[in-house]
Formats: sequence, structure tokens, C-alpha cells
Amino acid sequence: MVMSPSRADIETAIRSYQDPYLKNNLLDAGCLDSLTIENGKVNASLILGYPAKGLCDGVAQMLASKIEDVDGVQSVDVSVNWTVDPAPVQGELEAMAGVKNIIAVASGKGGVGKSTTAANLALALAAEGARVGILDADIYGPSMGQMFGIADGTRPDVKNEKFFMPIEAHGIQVMSMAFLVTEDTPVVWRGPMVSGALIQLLTQTMWNDLDYLVIDLPPGTGDIQLTLAQKIPVSGSVVVTTPQDLALIDAKKGVEMFRKVGVPVLGVVENMAVHICSNCGHTEHLFGEGGGSRIAEQFDIDLLGSLPLSMMIREQADHGAPTVVSEPESQIAMIYRDMARHMAAKLWLRHQQAPAVPTLSISDD
Repeated sequence: MVMSPSRADIETAIRSYQDPYLKNNLLDAGCLDSLTIENGKVNASLILGYPAKGLCDGVAQMLASKIEDVDGVQSVDVSVNWTVDPAPVQGELEAMAGVKNIIAVASGKGGVGKSTTAANLALALAAEGARVGILDADIYGPSMGQMFGIADGTRPDVKNEKFFMPIEAHGIQVMSMAFLVTEDTPVVWRGPMVSGALIQLLTQTMWNDLDYLVIDLPPGTGDIQLTLAQKIPVSGSVVVTTPQDLALIDAKKGVEMFRKVGVPVLGVVENMAVHICSNCGHTEHLFGEGGGSRIAEQFDIDLLGSLPLSMMIREQADHGAPTVVSEPESQIAMIYRDMARHMAAKLWLRHQQAPAVPTLSISDD
């Protein structure tokens, strides 16, 4: 008589797979949704807490093969899906309607590829199946319209004479101050006016059921950035830098700014980490080496990824189709998708660790 496998043996098999994003096995991470064992037939359903359209089938096959090796198992059916939950926001702020998570992308200084990173991370989250929006908060140098191939002069529709409808491009809901002003009327505003305009732009846009809203902040760590970090309910932030010593000094200020206002830094992105010669393949660290790793170690945060100094990344963004959509199978697109999964997994872990909200029960006593 063949013994039916025990639940403990099946759980041990599931535990043997370590998720690279949750940095834990899926059982202890709380991803097992259901498990039934009947006459040697095993059915398991798991739900990852981050968008993982590109991973689910592979993870299901890996788990199935591990469970098949358990004594007494006759057949296995494993399904792996994913979900997105809202992570807590800073202070007493309330989460925004229609948006589960806001991720702020910042840099201590300009010219480090922050906007290109924000655009590709938004597209990478969408490529993994999430509903994503992007707000171009770089009032003085808005670039999202161009990066998403939105024609000059495009204006958002207005609903009820009050709300802007975001413009959709590459499956992303996009909103930018550039859609409301013309190139002939440059924005010459003081800090408080900029902050006010951005809060208005954020709250008066009808975001439609977003898992993630990526905000491309202006470069720097001055009043504008500090005000926005205090007033916008942010779930997490990403700091973009290059390995250059000057950029690293400014990136540290960015990390410290977010910490000061209670916004967790999900990680650092290092741009222009290495130059690869297009003719001979020789690699050279033009801006220094290992800077992103040093910041990550110093502040005990993750280095989400390093990207090369690449003409392709710039040209594709300039032409309105960033790398993740123009070359979705390229190594660089895969780096962005890996970074997006790391970010999203960290947000889900924060959701898991958030204290439960007490429920009020009222009786007649």
C-alpha cells in the first residue's frame, strides 16, 4: 500500500525554494494560499505579493518538480499568481483614492538619468502585469511627455470641470505639467507655487485603479522635494545616482531627506556604472566604480541594480519608447524588470509588517 504524503513533507518541499525577491521561502513569506493532499494528488496555490507575470510559470514548475520528489506523491498541480497590496505611508497622511502605492524617484543632482530610470521602472512594473501611472513632478524640466511619445500640444481631457484625465501611453497613465503649459511659456515659479501646483496636479488627476504611481521628482533635496515628501502619501522611494564622487555626495543627501520625513528608501539605482565600447567591447568605469554599493552598505539599503552608460538607453527614451518597451527582451530591459520586482517585493513586505488596524465592535451592553 502506497502511503499518502504528509502535509509536513509537502511544506518542506515548498520551503526548499528561496524566493530571490522576498529573500525567504514562499511558505514562511506567507504566500501559500491553499494546499490539498488527497490520495497522492497534491494541489497547491500560491500568491506572490509583487507583480511577477514573467516569473509565475517558472516558479510553479520549479515547485511542482520539488513536490513530485516527495514519497507518495502521484500527481501535482501548482498554480502561482500575484497580487498587489497597499504599503503604509509616512506620518498621519492618508493613502490616495485610486492609487495603492506611490513610489518617489529622486536624485540629489541633475544629469544622473533619474527620469529615464523612472520611466523604465514604471514600464517594467507594467510589463510584470501591474496597473501603473507616472507623474512628472519635474516642473522646470518635464520630460515624460517626450519619453512616452506623447505629441507636443497634447492636452488632458477635463471631467466635471475639475479633474484631469491622465493620458495613456505604452499602457501607462501619464500626467505632467508639460501637458498644461506650452514650450513658449516657461515655468518661472518660486518654490511654494511649485509645491502647490504639484499637489494639485497629483490630487486633481483621476488615476484609474493604480497598483503603483511612480513620481519623477525634481532633482535636488531642497524645499520643494522636502515639502512633497512630507505632503504626498509615499509608500517608498528610490534614489538614482552615478558612481561619480560628487553624485554620491548628493545621493546621500537624498537618502537622508527621505529618512528625515519617514519615507523608506527601497533602494539605490546606479546609472552609468560602466562604459562598454561598441567597437571592441572593452569595458571602462568612466565615472568611478562601486559607488552605488558603497551608499547601499553605508545606509543599509539595497542596491537595486547597476546600468551601463548606454547610448541605446538615451536614444530610445528620446524617441518616445524607452528600452523596456522598445527592446523588451534585451539585457537592459531585464535589469529594469529585476529592479521593479525588488522594489515591489519590498513594498509588500512593508504591507505584511504593518500593524493591523483594530476593528470597532459596538454592542448594546
